Amino acid sequence: MAFSADELRVLRRALATALNPAPLQDDDVQDCLRLADSVDEAVREAGRLRTFVLADLARYREALPGSLSGYLELLQEALGAGYDPGADDLAALRALRGSPGAAVLLARCQVLAERSVRARLARVTQATATALPARARLLALPGGRASEEGPKPPAPSGPARPGPKAPAPGERPVPKPSEVFPPRRRPVPPPPPEERAAG
Repeated sequence: MAFSADELRVLRRALATALNPAPLQDDDVQDCLRLADSVDEAVREAGRLRTFVLADLARYREALPGSLSGYLELLQEALGAGYDPGADDLAALRALRGSPGAAVLLARCQVLAERSVRARLARVTQATATALPARARLLALPGGRASEEGPKPPAPSGPARPGPKAPAPGERPVPKPSEVFPPRRRPVPPPPPEERAAG
């Protein structure tokens, strides 16, 4: 954005007034309002131009590889205007690596994309840190139920083994392994032949 000589004079007067407050004449107030309107219009025009360039860039990207030169030119223009290259741009440039211009732009876009991702992660981390209050440590206070009950016996050393869980009301208890798989009984040997003959 470039200011004309008249606009720069108005801007200088406005800055001087902001640093050293003093009553402004009506003409100075009108000049400041006109300058503010001009800046707002320039910002709106820049937004419209950015929207147009990005839509054009998407059309050229879809027409690749036939639109290579136009795509690279538009991408450079968009990057100069602060555009963060997306995954589609990186994929298109990787497919066009045979072109020296595409290879140079790919390296530049990878750096910009990585920087953009880091900045987004930093913002998310900062927002999360400010949204979640720091947890205060819980301190045991003297007195209370623990002192009324007296000292507790020391906990047994070694890993604790969980005992059997009691079934809930109306729930069938879990059978023991010996109930599911009863022990096998050894077969009784047949009587000797003499006893069979005598019988």
